[in-house]
Amino acid sequence: MDVDLLSKMVKELILDNEEVSLPGLGTFVSELVPSAFSDKGYTINPPYRRLAFRQRNVADSMLADFYSRSNGTDLDMAGKIVAEFTNELKNTLQSKKVVALPGLGRLRATRENAFFFIPDADLDIYPEGFGLEPVSLKTHEETAEEVSAAVVGLKAILQEPVAPAVPADPPPEKAPKKRRKAALVALAILIGSVVLFFGLFLLLAQIAPDFIDSILYSPEELRILYD
Repeated sequence: MDVDLLSKMVKELILDNEEVSLPGLGTFVSELVPSAFSDKGYTINPPYRRLAFRQRNVADSMLADFYSRSNGTDLDMAGKIVAEFTNELKNTLQSKKVVALPGLGRLRATRENAFFFIPDADLDIYPEGFGLEPVSLKTHEETAEEVSAAVVGLKAILQEPVAPAVPADPPPEKAPKKRRKAALVALAILIGSVVLFFGLFLLLAQIAPDFIDSILYSPEELRILYD
């Protein structure tokens, strides 16, 4: 048995199991990481399974069973072979502080011989996630036509006065109530216009800052600001 065979066995077993124990050494543990946002919330990353190593022994015989089936060896002999090899691996790890596991990653040891695992960057142990890719929310870029339309809309709001609706003359007994209603309608229109104005203003501040500067400052002030 060698380290290449051990790596293949662990990788094959971890695809269908959450834990694979290395007798006398520790246990590989797969952890499902749910989808999450990154890049300040602009990218959605798909879920994946992360492989870690815990320095604890779990009483299972998965490696021995796998070795027995693959090599036509009886289970007792397979268990001895696996145990002897993992014991050698432990001694190597304690002396050299690193053991490379091809196709998986590297087992490392601290000065105090605490073991930990660094997976390969391209390690994939989540077949259910095949084909899943990060999704970027930065896919839409404003076109020149969209910017022009926003500018035209803002100019129209700046130039067009808000005229409240003038109700018809009500009967004398209902005039106060209708005047209050007309005033509320006018106020709602005014508030909506202000909100729309500031919304367009903030949009233009992001996509057309030069246009905003041309509105807020005179040519002399712009020269002072940019000199």
